[in-house]
Amino acid sequence: MSVATLKPSDDVIEYLAAHEKKSMLRFITCGSVDDGKSTLIGRLLYDSKLLYDDQISALESDTKKHGTQGEKIDFALLVDGLAAEREQGITIDVAYRFFSTEKRKFIVADTPGHEQYTRNMATGASTADVAVILVDARRGVLTQTRRHSYIVSLLGIRHIVVAINKMDLVDYSESTFDKIEADYRVFAKDLGFETITCIPMSALEGVNITKQSSETPWYQGSALLPYLETIKVRGALAEKPFRLPVQWVNRPNLDFRGFSGTVASGTIRPGDEIVVLPSAKRSIVKSIVTHDGELTEAHPDMAVTLTLEDEIDISRGDVICAGKAPAEQTDQFAAHLLWMNEEALYPGRQYLLKTANRMIPATVTELKHKINVNTLEHMSGKTLELNEVGFCNFNLAQPIAFDCYKDNRRTGAFILIDRRTNATIGAGMIDFSLRRAKNVHWQDLDVNKNARSSAKHQKPCVLWFTGLSGSGKSTVANLVEKRLHDMGRHTYTLDGDNVRHGLNKDLGFTDADRVENIRRVGETARLMADAGLIVLVSFISPFQSERRMARELLEDGEFIEVYISTPLEVCEQRDVKGLYARARRGEIKNFTGIDSDYEAPENAEIDLNTAEVSAEVAANRIVEYLESKGYLEG
Repeated sequence: MSVATLKPSDDVIEYLAAHEKKSMLRFITCGSVDDGKSTLIGRLLYDSKLLYDDQISALESDTKKHGTQGEKIDFALLVDGLAAEREQGITIDVAYRFFSTEKRKFIVADTPGHEQYTRNMATGASTADVAVILVDARRGVLTQTRRHSYIVSLLGIRHIVVAINKMDLVDYSESTFDKIEADYRVFAKDLGFETITCIPMSALEGVNITKQSSETPWYQGSALLPYLETIKVRGALAEKPFRLPVQWVNRPNLDFRGFSGTVASGTIRPGDEIVVLPSAKRSIVKSIVTHDGELTEAHPDMAVTLTLEDEIDISRGDVICAGKAPAEQTDQFAAHLLWMNEEALYPGRQYLLKTANRMIPATVTELKHKINVNTLEHMSGKTLELNEVGFCNFNLAQPIAFDCYKDNRRTGAFILIDRRTNATIGAGMIDFSLRRAKNVHWQDLDVNKNARSSAKHQKPCVLWFTGLSGSGKSTVANLVEKRLHDMGRHTYTLDGDNVRHGLNKDLGFTDADRVENIRRVGETARLMADAGLIVLVSFISPFQSERRMARELLEDGEFIEVYISTPLEVCEQRDVKGLYARARRGEIKNFTGIDSDYEAPENAEIDLNTAEVSAEVAANRIVEYLESKGYLEG
């Protein structure tokens, strides 16, 4: 076999080896709608000779069908793949593209500019090293430009390219460019960016995309592609302490036990010491196993299985950390939160918080402030609306292992999930653990719930009466308590009106205040049940999520939901306090059943309609239920 026949394969091997050694840069394009983000990426790929002939042919064909640039090629169609995007001429989803030049490999995320798709933009920014923020030269810095700049700052991106696009439509005016650059730098001076590079360009005409253009002789800086090829990004994940969130305990047979997951940060080698959180047990890495065999070391983004020298208890949800630099643990922390749901955030409502490998109940205990994306000033508020950013305190049902987001984007990030719909409704970045989370511990007492309830000869529980105003909740609850009192049982009633004269007198009737109202009452009822009492709670409590939260505060079987399902028209006919009539006239705002929703229970333990049975009969049925379930045995 001749050398000539070997050479082509040698060239391929050399090429692949050189390609493998290239550094990778992830960047995002963002900005306001129709600023030319997709066109920029398409032009970048086209001018870099990174498209195949069939892709160019398809682009030319698509331009004739869907193009918006007349006879010119519509480069946006390379990345706007959804039918809705092509019909509307906008980006909706995040489009990822991989490409490579002689100097570097790239993954670019083309993200939507529309305000309603801000969540998609945040998704693309969460893994990026550089943000290319486009600004239409005709319109200058807009609200969405500021919002996206703040979000990429919040998500840890420290290098910004301000691509002042469509300069061809302002005759490549230097003064226009200078004004936009000055405006942006004034706005962004407190965002913590390490570098801000402003480039005048026309994505459609290819000006300053891959090389400097004669159209802007007054601009002496770099074109976009050379900048991206040479920018040095600090803080690589490989330099961070080792973190491996455990996704799966791998036990294919009795002779093998490994712990599988994707390396979040750092490097690990056989012989390295590790510590497992939350147990704090330590061991030594015995081997690093993959589908293709064992490795001498593992890096970020590699899916591996670790075996250890010692038999220690590790489960999904644990985090394996570097022995000399473990993560922190907390069940209370402060974090920045980007709200992504059309239904507002209510402090006190329970959500699901998901980290890399755990999902646990969580509550926003306090909204410290909101951030105005235009001025960056802090504003007071009780709720977060769609696309707003706030600084919040969180309380978790269980501690988690974490790093501050500024130190590690992988282990300092989380998302919030709505418990009812399973929709992602928020993205958070942990700032720090609250000191009290480390100092406050549950105190074990010698006299416990069992001792207290035994002394009272009853089983503690919470009868949670819910229903519309005028349904008969308080009337029935009062009759039940009288019956129980006559039977010698120990009870207490928490009534909605009575509690608002004391414990909750600072709360109004907005949705946010209703959530906090029920949170406080739920905690109070839990303490009373711990005292061994049968607690009767009579509140409208209109939201399922808060009733669920109250249920989960108690042990199994201690929460009994009593739905007084009297129809709205019957409640209005009764209208003892005249509240419905005033609400219909607009004199009372946020009145449940009129201009504020009531979410009926789906699986209440007891369902009673006082339009069909008398209050006395309803009370008797509740007492009979307690007797049949053993709550009154003593």
